[in-house]
Amino acid sequence: MKSADSSVAPAKPRPLTRIQKEKQDIILEAALEVFSVHGFRGATIDQIAEVAGMSKPNLLYYFPKKEEIHRRLISELLDNWLAPLRDMDETGDPFTEIRSYIRRKLEMARDFPRESRLFANEMLRGAEHVIDMIEVDLKSLVDEKAKVLTAWMDQGKLSRTDPYHLIFSIWATTQHYADFDVQVRAVLGRNRNGEGRFDDAARYLEHLFMHGLTPRPRQGLKPTP
Repeated sequence: MKSADSSVAPAKPRPLTRIQKEKQDIILEAALEVFSVHGFRGATIDQIAEVAGMSKPNLLYYFPKKEEIHRRLISELLDNWLAPLRDMDETGDPFTEIRSYIRRKLEMARDFPRESRLFANEMLRGAEHVIDMIEVDLKSLVDEKAKVLTAWMDQGKLSRTDPYHLIFSIWATTQHYADFDVQVRAVLGRNRNGEGRFDDAARYLEHLFMHGLTPRPRQGLKPTP
C-alpha cells in the first residue's frame, strides 16, 4: 500500500459565488463605517452586523473574527492608497509626476475620507494588526520611489532634499483634508468650505512643493540660459 504523498499541495478554496461576494462587500462596507468612527478596539461585531443589516451568526459565517474583517479592510485600503505612488514614473518629468501625485492624493482625501480616518486610527494605535504590511509592502514601495526622487536630484532636476521626508510631507498635507475635515471646513467658513476647498488646496500644495523642489543656481553662479 502506497503512503500518502505529503508534498501534495492542499486543494484551492472554491471561488466565491456572486451572492457570497455581495454579502462580503456589504459586511466590509458596514465595517468601514464602524471602524472609521470607533477604531478597532471600540468596534464590535454586533455593531457591524447592525449596520450591515444582517444577523451576527450570518456575519460570522463570512468573517469568523473581527480581526479578519479589519485586516481585509486595511489590506485593500493600503493597496488602493499606494496606487498613486506606484504610478510615479521614473521616466516622466519630475514636476509632472509629483504634481499628479499631489492631485491624486487630494482626490482620495475628498472621495475616501472614511478610509483615510480608518488608516490614521490604525497608525495612532501602533498598527499592531497590520505592522507586517507597513514594514514590508509600504516600506519597499517607499524605498523604491525614494531612489527615483534621489536620481532626479542627482540629475539636477529637483532641488536636493530628503526623499523620505518629502513623501511624508505629501502624505501629511494631503490626508489632512480627510482626517481633519471638520476642522478645515470650520476654519475656512461657509464661503470657502465647499468642494472647491480641494482645488484651493491643490493649487497651494502644488505651489509649495514645486517652489521648494525647483533647483536654484549656486550662489555666485549665473543661471544657464
